[in-house]
Amino acid sequence: MSGMRGSPSKPLTASTVLETAKAHVRRFGEAKTNVVDVARAMGVSHAALYRFYPSRSAIMDAIVEEAMNDEARLAAEHVETDGPAAEKLAALLLDLHRRKRERFLGDREIHDLYRRIVVERPDMIAAYSERITSLVARLIDKAVSKGEWKVDDTGVAAGVVRDAATTYVHPAFVAQLVTAGAPVETMLRATVSTLARAFEAGVRYKSPAADGQTRQLRARGRAAATQSARASAKQE
Repeated sequence: MSGMRGSPSKPLTASTVLETAKAHVRRFGEAKTNVVDVARAMGVSHAALYRFYPSRSAIMDAIVEEAMNDEARLAAEHVETDGPAAEKLAALLLDLHRRKRERFLGDREIHDLYRRIVVERPDMIAAYSERITSLVARLIDKAVSKGEWKVDDTGVAAGVVRDAATTYVHPAFVAQLVTAGAPVETMLRATVSTLARAFEAGVRYKSPAADGQTRQLRARGRAAATQSARASAKQE
C-alpha cells in the first residue's frame, strides 16, 4: 500500500532529524522543505518527528541555533589562549567572519535561512549576541587583569567591540562585503587595532554621576544588537 513505509533509513533521534532537514534545505531550499519531506527522507511518518520538534519552524530554528552554537564555541577557543589581547580579539572576530563567509559562499541555503531567523527571531539573535558579547567581555577582563588594557567597565567595552564588529559578522553585511570584494580582513584588523590602542591608553566609562547612564548604555546596547540585526537585513 502506498501509505505504508519501510524501516527508518537511519536511527530516529533529534540529531538525525536535524541532519536530514539540513540536507533537504541544502538541496531544495527552505521554502520547499517541510516536516513531511523530512519524514519521507527518513522513512518514517511525519508524526514521529513531533517527538523531537513540534513544528517545521522549530526544525528551522534548530538548524540556525546549531550554527550559532558552533560560532560561540569557535569564539570561546580564543578567550583562554595565551598571547596579546589585541591578537586574540582579532583572531576571534576573524574566525567568526570567516565562518559566516564560508557559509555564504559554500552553504548558501543555510546562510539564507540564518538571515531570515536573524530578522524574524529577535529573541534568538539577542541570546546569541549576549553569548558572544560575554566572551568578548571575558577576553577584555583577562587583558585588564594582566595590565594590558585599562578599562573600568568590561561589559560596556565588550558592547563597544560588538557594535564595531557587527559589520564584519552580521550575515547581511557579510554578504554585501564579500559580493563587493571588500578587503574585509584588513578592515577588521584596523578596527581591532583602533579599539586596542584606546583600551591600552585607558578608557573610563564610569564617573560619580554616570553610573545610571552606564546601566542604561548596557541596556540600550543589548536592544541595539537586536534592532540592528533586523534593520540591516531589511536593507536587502
